[in-house]
Amino acid sequence: MVSRKKICIALALIFALNIIIISIAQLTPKADAAVFKRGSTGSVVREIQTRLKNQAFYFGNIDGIYGSRTVEAVKKYQRRYGLKVDGIVGKQTLAALGINASAYSSGSGNVNLLARLISAEARGEPYRGQVAVGAVVLNRVKHPSFPNTMAGVIYQPGAFTCLQDGQFNQPVAESAYRAARDAINGWDPSGGAIYYFNPNTATSAWIWSRPLIVVIGTHRFCA
Repeated sequence: MVSRKKICIALALIFALNIIIISIAQLTPKADAAVFKRGSTGSVVREIQTRLKNQAFYFGNIDGIYGSRTVEAVKKYQRRYGLKVDGIVGKQTLAALGINASAYSSGSGNVNLLARLISAEARGEPYRGQVAVGAVVLNRVKHPSFPNTMAGVIYQPGAFTCLQDGQFNQPVAESAYRAARDAINGWDPSGGAIYYFNPNTATSAWIWSRPLIVVIGTHRFCA
């Protein structure tokens, strides 16, 4: 009887512990439950401002600083689309804006991989050009003619010269991490391009046949 009683007590304790663990997990904020408000800074804030400006809610500078003008723009957006009007961009407002804030996690393997490619291929290019190079990689992931993963696109044989000349293994520029996050979050200065090249160093005659979309820095971005 004593042994059975001890077993029952042990099972009861285990059950209670499980309940506590579940409760704590439910109360703990999830990594993707990012909140941006007055005083926040960074690439996500810049993307918030960009999207609000594109929809005529924000008329200030795209500076990545969440100030009073950004607060008022967010409130107007929230009021327009039936969201809680508090001037804070949380999970629901991020979703309405179409922004994936989790892509900005510094520990993201995709961010690091894309940043390394951007740094190797576009180090020294204008920031917009660095983002455009990242966007080309992401456009290829979605295109049926290329591998459907970022790693597959980047490591595809012959796709990027930086994997052949050693530049891919050089230290990564800080701006490349920001550019990778901006590209992953949806900014595409390339206009949907799936190719780019430097006309001063290109050795392929075929690449010149691709329809030109935009020129940024020394790179031509093509369809």
